[in-house]
Amino acid sequence: MRRFWQQLGERFTAVLERRPGPVREIGGAVLVIAACLLWRGLSGSPQADAKPPLGAVTTAGKNAPAKTSAASAPADRIMAMVNGAEITHSQLAAECLSRHGNAVLEVMVNRAIISQACGRQGVTITPQDVDAEIDAMAKRFSVPRDKWIGLIEQERGISPRQYSEDIVWPMLALRRLAHAGIEPTPAEVQQAFDNQFGEAIKARIIVARSQKEAEQLRVKALTAPDDFGGLARQHSVDVGSASANGWVQPIRHHSGDAGFERAVFALRPGDISPVVQVADQFIIVKCEDRLPPADVKLEDVRPRLLEDLRERKSRSASGEVFRSLQDASAVENVMNDKAKAAASPAVAARVNGQPIEIQAVQAKCIERHGRDVLEILITRRLIEQALAREQRAVAQADIDAEIARAAETMGFRRPDGSADVAAWFDRVTRDEKIPMRHYIEDIVQPTVSLKQLVGKVPVTQEDLDKAFEATFGPRARCRIIVLDSQRRAQEVWQLARQNPTPERIGDLAEQYSVDPTSRTLRGEVPPIQKHGGQPALERQVFTLKPGELSGIVQIADRFMVILCEGYTEASKVNFAEVRSELYDDIHEKKQRIEMSRYFSHLREAATIDNFLAGTSHSPTQSAAGGQGQSSGPQAIGRTGEQPGGAMPSTNVRLPQGLEADMNQPRAGSRKAIAAGPNQPATSGVRPASLDAPVR
Repeated sequence: MRRFWQQLGERFTAVLERRPGPVREIGGAVLVIAACLLWRGLSGSPQADAKPPLGAVTTAGKNAPAKTSAASAPADRIMAMVNGAEITHSQLAAECLSRHGNAVLEVMVNRAIISQACGRQGVTITPQDVDAEIDAMAKRFSVPRDKWIGLIEQERGISPRQYSEDIVWPMLALRRLAHAGIEPTPAEVQQAFDNQFGEAIKARIIVARSQKEAEQLRVKALTAPDDFGGLARQHSVDVGSASANGWVQPIRHHSGDAGFERAVFALRPGDISPVVQVADQFIIVKCEDRLPPADVKLEDVRPRLLEDLRERKSRSASGEVFRSLQDASAVENVMNDKAKAAASPAVAARVNGQPIEIQAVQAKCIERHGRDVLEILITRRLIEQALAREQRAVAQADIDAEIARAAETMGFRRPDGSADVAAWFDRVTRDEKIPMRHYIEDIVQPTVSLKQLVGKVPVTQEDLDKAFEATFGPRARCRIIVLDSQRRAQEVWQLARQNPTPERIGDLAEQYSVDPTSRTLRGEVPPIQKHGGQPALERQVFTLKPGELSGIVQIADRFMVILCEGYTEASKVNFAEVRSELYDDIHEKKQRIEMSRYFSHLREAATIDNFLAGTSHSPTQSAAGGQGQSSGPQAIGRTGEQPGGAMPSTNVRLPQGLEADMNQPRAGSRKAIAAGPNQPATSGVRPASLDAPVR
């Protein structure tokens, strides 16, 4: 793994040499949480299995789910220790309940409704039934069971246990409850057979918004039937078929509107249909050909058709059954009603009079989300300890100022130019789906705290000059062929130098480039700026004259052949006009780097025992720095340096949010001009245009 200082040096240089467009405040600010969640997988520091103190209950293993049943877990059980400070089970349970309690309770209520219905009707779903259904689903998608479960976990973030309990079990139970109405009839089997194996119509369509418009297009189609595809491309409102010259998938029996199918199947090759209305659309169809039925017998495919029909009908019937069960059930939400919660503190909800205990909800929350939430609490404790050592405190005024800064940065301003905090809060809670409390605690407070701990960072004239040139200076317009081996690069370069024109390079890129984007665009790439964070590429590009072909340029494990087509004109912008905006942007960028570096060292220098995950971390010798108990980030100077030397190296990468921020191309002024009340801003000073003429 690359050392942190090596990576930081590269990123630090990149920051000084480039400036991003408007930063998404949420993604860029969550550097603390991102660093925390990345820690376990990326840290090269020594770790061991954590041993809880006497009286604590251990997990079954490092990766085993926590045993957190209400009966076995005392409220004061220690879940983690951070530099000797405890995080207890009750603290973790309260935080998990606050963040995930409503969603978990809803799942538990739904399961109780289904379970009670199963009890009344004598339906039993065994673990063997669940395993068999998972096997059947994996087989249906032609993947091994373990790979199927892995895909579910990876793509949907659902653990195997959660998949079994919250998805497969309810699905099976509802199917059993709805079983009486899901057996396919002979007519349904025949329709399914006709749909899959019967005659089909190969056709093009034109879709219009009104009857009048459709009739006019039909007259044109009848006048010039060979131009039907062109009419579809120019006039059809259905983008998918219009982009394919009107072509659609073969139209089959029993696949949609019955009137539409009757009109289509009445056509012969070359015929154009009358205008057919389907919902609020008006469709003209041209029959290009009639495809004969497949040479398949109904009896040979009946078992498969029956299985597909049962699956389809069971999904529909299950939904109807569940809705009827919900309508017939009496659900009392105690947890979210202050008066009811005070009267029944041990109860989260009642389903038809049957209680769901609050401890059961807490246990389920910890099982599902405990590890992530515990990392948030550990991060919070580390920052609190650092503030205490530095004798610093975050005041409400600091919180308010950071929120106002975020609102202004994202362009939420009132007509008088002041920050429209209410509109920004609405954006965060509605669009970003972050509860207000968690936005404050997880994003704003850590950001303010780390800014205090890091302090002001210097911005040099060199920083400003590079940022100005990168933002407003000329850019090189190039075509690039990306190859994956030097031998292939030499072969392609030899072909390119024989005729180094944009057309020829485009042909070669389309044929040989291993980069899908540049291959699709025939080698065209966005104009390349100076100080854009790719120094090796920039050095080569800006030595080329317009029309000149480069040698083979190696960047990491890729080999590039570059043709310079020319350079854009620099923007006519006075440095003094944009100096303050450049300064603010560079300062924020450098401050974020120092915040990330500070937190990385803060974590490395800490002693952390995570009993839920079964891991333990102790300070490395370099992190401790021989400073005893007072060692660590508190010894870092205001610019992130230790007195008398460089900060020790670490193995923690920059947080993902910060890396993404740093990798954004610079796009002009960070400050913005408000477009109107509650509206995001538009760009202020504009950079060198990507569409500027090539000289």
